[in-house]
Amino acid sequence: MFLYMKYPSWIHPEIFPGVPFLGLLRWYGLMYIFAFSTAYLLLKQTMKEGMLNTKDYKANEDDLFSFIATGIVFLLIGARVMSALVYDTSGMYRHKPWLIFWPFNESGQFTGLAGMSYHGGFIGGFIGMIVWCIWKKKPVFQWVDCMVCAIPLGYTFGRLGNFMNGELYGRITTMPWGMIFPGAERFSTAEPWVQEFMQKLGMTTTYPMINLPRHPSQLYEALFEGVVLWLIIWLLRKHKKWDGMLSSIYVFGYGLFRFVIEYFREPDSDIGYRIAKDATAPIYQNTSLLNISTGQVFCFIMILGGIGLAIGTYLWQKKKTAQSEK
Repeated sequence: MFLYMKYPSWIHPEIFPGVPFLGLLRWYGLMYIFAFSTAYLLLKQTMKEGMLNTKDYKANEDDLFSFIATGIVFLLIGARVMSALVYDTSGMYRHKPWLIFWPFNESGQFTGLAGMSYHGGFIGGFIGMIVWCIWKKKPVFQWVDCMVCAIPLGYTFGRLGNFMNGELYGRITTMPWGMIFPGAERFSTAEPWVQEFMQKLGMTTTYPMINLPRHPSQLYEALFEGVVLWLIIWLLRKHKKWDGMLSSIYVFGYGLFRFVIEYFREPDSDIGYRIAKDATAPIYQNTSLLNISTGQVFCFIMILGGIGLAIGTYLWQKKKTAQSEK
């Protein structure tokens, strides 16, 4: 009995691999369409429930479309810029910033906008929503609260796209749901720790290098940062006490879930840990909770930001209520 799973051989990054022109269509791009469509439908549901209405104005579908379109444009810009400037260690984008949005590689092959940062998308999307609300003179956190009722479930599709691409996989594991990803780093079978690892899993090989099972961290993120967080916010949407409450829960909840899951996800090999108890610690194993990745640094900021946002928006609402009662 094998205590691990192999990555499904029928899954390819391309939807139609080997087919001329159609081979350019990728699951990851399709998942973005699913994500934005899901977010729009859920936002539309909050509109039907009256969550976007005020005593002087009733939201309509034109508002929804322009609101979410503005957020998406800013999200994509933020996600791409942060990916290029924070996660690229070559320095190429700093010297040639015009390449950040260039969808071709040096050989002229179409690659799309390879590399997107969630945290950059979060910042960009948030700025976009604020810009739209100021432009349209709408209450910012009333609208943002409705948007966070939709974002997590849409985000689920993004992580499923990562899984379909066989990327952003986790650290090695002996858990029975560990999965062997084709593109993962291989290890020498001459290493004693590798032999011990293989023995625990019942693995055998005649090759000098072996690919070990890893946590399917993309699916962990899809479940907890996507479905679970969405359920929490969706169930609380009709019970919110002030504008900004749901936004605060999203920022705090995502930061917390992602911070924990990062212990199972392998950091980028060219970046490693931002904070490390042991600078020589391998990134493919979790040897200490004090080894902190780039994603965890940003998530810790989100956790603090969620708490600060909750306090700030609550006090602001309380102040406005007090003033209106005078």
